[in-house]
Amino acid sequence: MWHKAPPCASEQSSDARWQAPTVRQQKYSDPNPVVRFVIARFFRRLQAVLAELDPHSVLDAGSGEGEMLRRGVLPAAVRPVCLDLRPASLAELAVPHRVCASVLSLPFADRSFDAVTCLEVLEHLDHPAAALRELARVARRAVVVSVPFEPYFRIGNVLRGKHLGRLGNHPEHVQHWNLRTFPAFLAGSVAEVRIVEAFPWIIACCRPNQL
Repeated sequence: MWHKAPPCASEQSSDARWQAPTVRQQKYSDPNPVVRFVIARFFRRLQAVLAELDPHSVLDAGSGEGEMLRRGVLPAAVRPVCLDLRPASLAELAVPHRVCASVLSLPFADRSFDAVTCLEVLEHLDHPAAALRELARVARRAVVVSVPFEPYFRIGNVLRGKHLGRLGNHPEHVQHWNLRTFPAFLAGSVAEVRIVEAFPWIIACCRPNQL
């Protein structure tokens, strides 16, 4: 049985940098019509990927403020397990199954979920390959991940006047991928990769290796 928002022990793992206080990311309420359009398109394409997979069980690893749930991206019958390092974020989610843990050490048995999603997380990690191996380990049928499409994501930030001193790079982004390098990175841990362009993001639907 899953438990509601267990308290997290203090962690100093390599993914700790992106565990900020719970707050809905500003981009999701940005009034800019271009920003609203690309975000809505991102979630539409993610919804299409998940509808095709038709999973019965889903782990949302790094669920954060739960924007995917808010937008009704998952098939209606699916009740996901949401995992995050921030108890405050988990407490706000209207789902019964909430787990406080790191994507680097998932507290689940091998092949526990039909599909595992991990959105806008890998670019924050010092060791994203370790996280990807964990995501693939607990997935039966698919791992769906997304990252910023660089350098266009940074260019977009510059055009919006964001992070100008860092040439548009978000201060918490330590990994940078494009349509060539991201599939190459993923191929080291999964059996098959299908890329879905959702500019200025990349969505990848991956088939895990058979254990």
